[in-house]
Amino acid sequence: MQTKAMKLNEQFDNVYTELLNEMARRRIFLVNETQLLEPQKKWLQKYFHKEIKPHITPLIMTEEIDVLQFLKDEYAYLSVEVKKGEETLYVLLEVPTDHSSRFIMVPEQKGKGRKTIILIDNVIRLCLDELLKGVFDYDEINCYSMKMTRDAEYDLSNEVEFSLLEQMSEGIEQRLTAMPVRFVYERGMPTEMLDYLCRKLQISNYDSMIAGGRYQNFKDFIAFPNVGRDYLENKPLPPFTSAAFDGHASAFDAIKAQDILLYYPYHTFDHITEFVRQASFDPKVRSIRINIYRVAKNSKLMNSLIDAVHNGKTVTVVVELQARFDEEANINWSKRLVDAGVRVTFGAPGLKIHSKLLLISRREDDGIKYYAHIGTGNFHEKTARIYTDFSLLTAKQEITQEVRDVFTYIEQPYRPVDFQQLIVSPKNSRDSLYALIDREIDNANSGLSSGITLKVNNLVDKGLINRLYQASEAGVKVRAIIRGMCSLIPGLEGVSSNITVTSIVDRFLEHPRVSIFENGGTPEVYISSADWMTRNIDRRIEVATPILDPTIREQVINLIDIQLRDTVKARWIDKEMSNTYVPRGNKRKIRSQVEIYNYLKQCEKTARKLQKYSASSMKNAQKSTEKGETDDPAQTTVEERSKTRVDLNTNV
Repeated sequence: MQTKAMKLNEQFDNVYTELLNEMARRRIFLVNETQLLEPQKKWLQKYFHKEIKPHITPLIMTEEIDVLQFLKDEYAYLSVEVKKGEETLYVLLEVPTDHSSRFIMVPEQKGKGRKTIILIDNVIRLCLDELLKGVFDYDEINCYSMKMTRDAEYDLSNEVEFSLLEQMSEGIEQRLTAMPVRFVYERGMPTEMLDYLCRKLQISNYDSMIAGGRYQNFKDFIAFPNVGRDYLENKPLPPFTSAAFDGHASAFDAIKAQDILLYYPYHTFDHITEFVRQASFDPKVRSIRINIYRVAKNSKLMNSLIDAVHNGKTVTVVVELQARFDEEANINWSKRLVDAGVRVTFGAPGLKIHSKLLLISRREDDGIKYYAHIGTGNFHEKTARIYTDFSLLTAKQEITQEVRDVFTYIEQPYRPVDFQQLIVSPKNSRDSLYALIDREIDNANSGLSSGITLKVNNLVDKGLINRLYQASEAGVKVRAIIRGMCSLIPGLEGVSSNITVTSIVDRFLEHPRVSIFENGGTPEVYISSADWMTRNIDRRIEVATPILDPTIREQVINLIDIQLRDTVKARWIDKEMSNTYVPRGNKRKIRSQVEIYNYLKQCEKTARKLQKYSASSMKNAQKSTEKGETDDPAQTTVEERSKTRVDLNTNV
């Protein structure tokens, strides 16, 4: 495993070097401390003294100091070798990225047309003498980068008197002092320093030790400054609003009128936060139920739930405390919600809750009406700008009643419950998915139209993979878009010859889960929170919903078809694991995320035209009635729709 990691690390270094060269050809230079002009050095020394030095406190490593106690998980450090004669002292410096940008723009001479950037790490290297002088007497100083990763696992107490919240709080504290399991260091680090650090950090041969480049924490590069010309950047794709909400007094009226499908980040997430905000003060709203997996740090949605309690609503929030690496944030939100009077539950022991559900009950003229949200992604304002995800908003009773049953199931997982529309893990997911695949097999054997189109993040469940193999050998065409792990091997003669798999990695993280079953020519479409992994099928609470609205169903099929035709960011997943880009040939470039943006924007434009025409038709009809005319405008409306319908072939 470590050999594989080192090989991947080497490939990463090569790609990084290629990127530096590409930038240099466009006169953008990421430099180190040895590549600076004298005026630039003087400017950076002043910058260091004012902006960086106050945030650095050197840690002198002695036999008495427990270094492991002070080092932070996943932070970048510089290990400094201080030499005086035959004596050597080691000092650790934390790179203060919490207080300063990782990237610093360096002034250039006028007329040069260059953009020069330096990492804060290299500014520290440049100014080591200023940092250490007067404290140490030395002949030579050398500096090397390093990073430590602690064990992220934790043990929960079995003591009955402790609540799950208390146990999780204790578990999170364990991470702060957990032993290191991975140590990355600059490959030029002297053996003596490496051995000393391993001893101080209690790194053993069983832990992962990786010799890397000069810089750690490349995740910081997501904040790399945009300093080049416009053509070097992705063109902005600002989120747009859904026409389905236009002309309605409230979100409830819009959802009652029709099912609404939002697709982030193309649609704005503001529709969801506004929906919950309206619910928080609507006098007709009786209760709000929601399950939370990951939410933003300053979540508008969560604040609206607190406002709802203040306005007398019954609010129940099911919080998944074991959402990996969001445990601390969820614990903090749980405490805030409880303090505000929200009813907070943590679900069933042993079943992580990964569904994305919201249910609002509202007293209306004809009784209690339910409004539901079923999604593929989290209620997270930030990730909704960089993850692609679906949100279905519906008031259809056959769906909302079952969403209500899911919340009951979460609190009472051993109570009998039956789902006819929703596919719910671990209740009926495996059996339902097997049955849907088997139906396609039966259709293929009977000469009927068959086919399966699947989009998930990960496909690793053996049972489902074997079922797809059986479908392939029965003649069912299986098309899959798998961004992450894929244990299915496509293209094997006699096993998976009818299966193709592509992977799309682009500016937005592909996150939704979609299943399309041909069903003899009447396709069934599902969106889901669940990947096709054993844990998601058997050991988590997940929800998939059918798309019942025919217009939305067709739209989802069109969106997946666009992705299946990607010739820019799509790669074939093949049996050789070469995973080459899909060849374009003589076809025009199709970058699916851009094409989807254009397609959805055109859909919204067309919907607004139809709304405007319908309003005008109704107005004219009223005038005709007043004049005694009997022309029926309905036929004209149909003809107009045929003129303004979105044509997928002309937009993609």
